[in-house]
Amino acid sequence: MPAGTRPRTPRIRLRIALAAWATLASAALTTLPASAAQADTADAAHLTGTLSDGATWIADVPARWNGTLLLFSHGFGPTVAEDAPSDAVRTELLAEGYAMAGSSYDPHGSMWALNSAERDQFATLGAVTTKIGTPTRTLAVGQSMGGLVNAQIARDGAGRVDGALGLCGLVAGGTDLDNYQLDAEYTIARLLLPGQDVGLVRFGTADDASTTAEKLTDAVTAAQTTPQGRARIALAAAFLNLPAWAPGQDRPAPTDWAGQEEQQYAWFAQGILSFVEGGRYAVEQSVGGNNSWNRGVDYARLLAGSAHAPQVRALYRAAGLDLRADLSSLTRGASISADPAAVRAAQRSSSAGQGLGVPLLDVHTTADNLVPVEQERRFGDRVRTAGDSALLRQAYVERQGHCAFTTAETVAALHALEHRVTTGRWDDAATPAALQRSATALGPDGAAYVPYRPARLTVGSDRPAHPTHP
Repeated sequence: MPAGTRPRTPRIRLRIALAAWATLASAALTTLPASAAQADTADAAHLTGTLSDGATWIADVPARWNGTLLLFSHGFGPTVAEDAPSDAVRTELLAEGYAMAGSSYDPHGSMWALNSAERDQFATLGAVTTKIGTPTRTLAVGQSMGGLVNAQIARDGAGRVDGALGLCGLVAGGTDLDNYQLDAEYTIARLLLPGQDVGLVRFGTADDASTTAEKLTDAVTAAQTTPQGRARIALAAAFLNLPAWAPGQDRPAPTDWAGQEEQQYAWFAQGILSFVEGGRYAVEQSVGGNNSWNRGVDYARLLAGSAHAPQVRALYRAAGLDLRADLSSLTRGASISADPAAVRAAQRSSSAGQGLGVPLLDVHTTADNLVPVEQERRFGDRVRTAGDSALLRQAYVERQGHCAFTTAETVAALHALEHRVTTGRWDDAATPAALQRSATALGPDGAAYVPYRPARLTVGSDRPAHPTHP
């Protein structure tokens, strides 16, 4: 966008944004052709039920069931029962003979339904098997927020599930999520809205969250018109772990700093801050307060650990801005504290990575705007610290967007997990080359598995202990 041109400000209201978030992954998936069908699904059974907490569940069972039951954990959004990542994936898996089930989670609370999700998924498993009989194999599958639920099931579900497949999972957990998002929000508010009172935490209503999202988005939109503003947007994007590759665009060159910032701005312009603030409101509802903090954070040190630091430094130099002064200002002004009870609640309900009980294959796109791929690095480090690295494999699809997998990529990953469960060995089934061959053989909707190692999540492994909220 030419300098001096003021882009139109997106006015994405919170409820619209949350509904869109819930459907992002489904929109990204495409259907394999009917010729891929391996079993007749004309007489498939669709079952429903209700759990003791009011959660509903659904299940789809093909006429010729292969004995494997997939327990699907859905992502953030309305608490409505789902049993597959998309209609296209459901169609293909039913054709291959898989049965599928999933719950809504407790519909009476927050859409960040981690207080009930794992419990409701295990209860769904019991309810469904009562109806259809005991499966020969049960595999957990989870997407986005459901990927965090799925990681919990992989940790706790030995004896109830045999393996787990995570798709674009929010596996770093709720507190890491809120902390790095807070760093980005705070950067925008302090550097682009100096002197203004912008509420960043402890939202009383959904409208409060929406108001903050609009203020921050307006500030980013205005800042994009100047070199100084663009440098500061890049700094906020670095703290947000925001990819520098947007949908519908060619990937910028490694040193095309301006091109990278333009594509990061494209994510902002699409309303990502509405997702961020709406998600924060839901998390705060769920955990009973603010579980994030920045008091005591050294922002110069935080930037130094970011993969985007060279881009930020280059744009600051080009704009004639003093990066050290901005980082010092951020560090001096960092005063947001957490509510200790909320931090404890989030640790109990909204974290994973304390070990694995069954094999887990996680798949992530390399340019995920809502759940950065760097979360996989954070999660993998925790699993290794717990001594369970042999149970974990992580694979990556070179594509922009959240949960933007093709049907073939998803089914190929499931087959790789089945190999591990059946043989007791990963062998090379979960390698990029093997996954790519498997997905390509499944159908023409494409595959882009690549070798990849995520950067570290910019949230600060040495982040100070959360101060007490006065």
